[in-house]
Amino acid sequence: MEKQKSHDNKTSDKNILTGVYQGTSRGFGFVSVENLEEDVFIPERECNSAMHGDKVEVRLLRSGGKGRRGKSMEGAVTKVLERAQTELVGTFDRNKKFGFVIPDNTKINRDIFVPIEDAMGARDGHKVVVEIVDYGTKNRNPQGRITEIIGHINDPGTDIACIVKAYGLPDKFPDGVMKETAKVPEEVAPEETEGRKDLRCLQTVTIDGEDAKDLDDAITIEKKENTYVLGVHIADVTHYVKEHSPLDKEAYKRGTSVYLADRVIPMLPHRLSNGICSLNAGCDRLALSCIMEINEKGAVVGHEIAETVIRVDERMSYTSVKKILQDHDPEECARYESLIPMFENMAKLADILRGKRKKRGFVDFDFPETKLILDKKGKPLKLIPYERNIATRIIEEFMLAANETVAEDYFWQEAPFVYRTHETPDAEKLARLETLIANFGYYVKSGRESVHPKEFQKLLDKIDNTPEEALISRIVLRTMKQARYTTECIGHFGLATKYYCHFTSPIRRYPDLQIHRIIKETIHGRRNDRRNAHYNKILPEVAMHSSATERRADEAERECLKLKKAEYMLERIGQVYTGIISGITGWGMYVELENTVEGLVRIQSLSDDYYYFDESGYELVGGDTGRTFKLGQPVTIRVADCDMLQRTVLFEIYEEEEETETPERDDRSGKEGPQAAGPDGSLTAKQ
Repeated sequence: MEKQKSHDNKTSDKNILTGVYQGTSRGFGFVSVENLEEDVFIPERECNSAMHGDKVEVRLLRSGGKGRRGKSMEGAVTKVLERAQTELVGTFDRNKKFGFVIPDNTKINRDIFVPIEDAMGARDGHKVVVEIVDYGTKNRNPQGRITEIIGHINDPGTDIACIVKAYGLPDKFPDGVMKETAKVPEEVAPEETEGRKDLRCLQTVTIDGEDAKDLDDAITIEKKENTYVLGVHIADVTHYVKEHSPLDKEAYKRGTSVYLADRVIPMLPHRLSNGICSLNAGCDRLALSCIMEINEKGAVVGHEIAETVIRVDERMSYTSVKKILQDHDPEECARYESLIPMFENMAKLADILRGKRKKRGFVDFDFPETKLILDKKGKPLKLIPYERNIATRIIEEFMLAANETVAEDYFWQEAPFVYRTHETPDAEKLARLETLIANFGYYVKSGRESVHPKEFQKLLDKIDNTPEEALISRIVLRTMKQARYTTECIGHFGLATKYYCHFTSPIRRYPDLQIHRIIKETIHGRRNDRRNAHYNKILPEVAMHSSATERRADEAERECLKLKKAEYMLERIGQVYTGIISGITGWGMYVELENTVEGLVRIQSLSDDYYYFDESGYELVGGDTGRTFKLGQPVTIRVADCDMLQRTVLFEIYEEEEETETPERDDRSGKEGPQAAGPDGSLTAKQ
């Protein structure tokens, strides 16, 4: 990494600042400076070889104060202090004696020059990894050498492989990890169950999507007079993944499993995640259990966290449980007759817990996200909106209850711990939300600096089953901060709770794995002053790194989805659909279709009038006709184009009165567990 002498904002020249350069596809950029509300605009001629993400020194040319749409601050990059990019993924464009790599990241708008001797034999259309050896100047392109040829742009799987490489996702486990994994037993030995609470006599089930293979949570439930005894049993992954082992180091490095369109990049090798750590039916399995006594008001009146041994009776799917509880399907009910009382108790308790959470004001998003159906070559065949049902809500409630109970227990123990934190929205974003929803006649009651989550939930209740529901739900979601991991128990805004952690998925999230270790050491009385000091030392970095790897995974998953949506619509250019205006900007409007594809209608494509952006009302207004386009307005569009490089879809307004097509939509019963947007903005089947 290229580094120069570090600078900070404490300089005698108040016009010299230090910040992070944010590139754009159009050549200009912005520099974000800490403690400065407004970004500094950098014209293309003043970028001085800076690339997206670089730490730079910038000299102010003009101070503004009215924001980007007004007279913003403008500056020139004078020095690059630290480079963010040492290698890039892109498409090779070859000439006889040299070539260029066109970066996939559209925020880097300069192609990388590659001498033919440094091209590794790459040909036109090859997707490659290029190492930057010279960052160039204002008038000279950066220079690089190709270090890897991923495949041809038209080869199946190359597109996703490029995203994997671009985000630095580790797609192979090191030899040391695989050697350690090979020693992991396939079955639980009798001696391993000694000293554990034996729950094998309890009726136990897992409930997941049909395609799920890593079954890391199981449920037991009993009704005792006015109390439910709910057991949430989580695979005891730390029994097999020891601290400082190659497996542990690799799990920490990865931070989380990553779910892309055509593959999963797991945090742990499949021998663990699909084998001994998967709570497969009919097999003895080691678990860490949170057993809660919950009264009929939804209060946890007692609990125990224990090492256990369990045996799952049935591997249930969301579809099967829905058929039993909601559809009362005769065939399904007959097949699982002995389990029906258990499922009925689950449904009753889940309703109680949900009612309690709703009363305290949790923010519940319930709009569909997208599941891709691909063929064997990775080509998108269908886009299916996910839909939550009674079974998914049951599991969601039970996982939330366990996570809250564990977090509160260890908070009061004053133990070193990793919490899941979700802070109150910024006042600026809150003000923007209030302006946007005012266009629809809604409001939220807020103070100057904060809002109670109950106000957001009231808003979501008001928009339920309205045309603008999906749009406003997304606006609210974008208003909220991104959840993160911290060592302080700051609380979770979206869930309206003081105590929250991630306890329920140690197979796919490192923070869960880490707190399992702390819990087990506490159970065995080994968490002494020395161990507390050890955890106090390492946990801040664990929390920060886990938050970063989670963001990386989220971004990669979003880019993958954008890519496949664009590829899906590429074959539908010219087709006509109805959609809802989901965003308004100075350059056009975004329209979202029922299949969740969002496309841009460029302002210059509106040929019936000259349109301008009315920022106060967030609408496009025709200068002569007065015609307006507003957020939430239904419009008819034609698919105009798809830019596969930028992973975007372009629409144009369709004016004629013709029959429109409805994007394909399947009943996804029996497909897979849902991915509704959680209260913290993440997409996950289980919280």
